[in-house]
Amino acid sequence: MDDLDEVFLEGLRFYAYHGVNPEERALGQRFVVDVRLAADLRAAGRADDLAATINYSAVYKRVRAIVEGEPRALIEAVAEAVAADLLAGFPRARSVEVTVRKPEVALKGAMLVAAGVRIRRTREDGV
Repeated sequence: MDDLDEVFLEGLRFYAYHGVNPEERALGQRFVVDVRLAADLRAAGRADDLAATINYSAVYKRVRAIVEGEPRALIEAVAEAVAADLLAGFPRARSVEVTVRKPEVALKGAMLVAAGVRIRRTREDGV
């Protein structure tokens, strides 16, 4: 991420129907999402003004709409959709980092807490 301040939400939990396998699309599963938006937050801190920052309640609502929305085959596509939406919806954000985890992923013979992806996108990426 940038050397800027961050607004972040960690451990957002959703139930959705993303996945390549038919059972994932039919039965669904839990997803855990973290987002970090890099922005200059000095004006908000000095003015104590919500209008001068990135409202994390609004961020949550946008992330939820995407994760619980249209099913996608890949969690990479979920992460890309979240990143693009957040950069479009919050002009103060210079960059965004999105992590999408499947905590109950089925991998034959594997013992793990989660599998997932983490992406970083900036305005310069053309998002």
